[in-house]
Amino acid sequence: MIDELAHHGYRLSPGTLYPMLHKMERDGYLVSRQDREGRTVRKLYTITTKGKEGLALAKERIREFTGEAMHK
Repeated sequence: MIDELAHHGYRLSPGTLYPMLHKMERDGYLVSRQDREGRTVRKLYTITTKGKEGLALAKERIREFTGEAMHK
């Protein structure tokens, strides 16, 4: 995930990303499950209904903000 974000110009360290993911899970925006491949254990996250609603609201607010910023 960190590599993918870096590809899009976002530089996040594990110390920034993982606490955000854990908080989103605690707040009900994500659920996680562990996937084991040999000795490697990965935590996979899935967005919840609450997460989808929050994302839709965030997108709406960003559209409003960018629309207002472009007209000033």
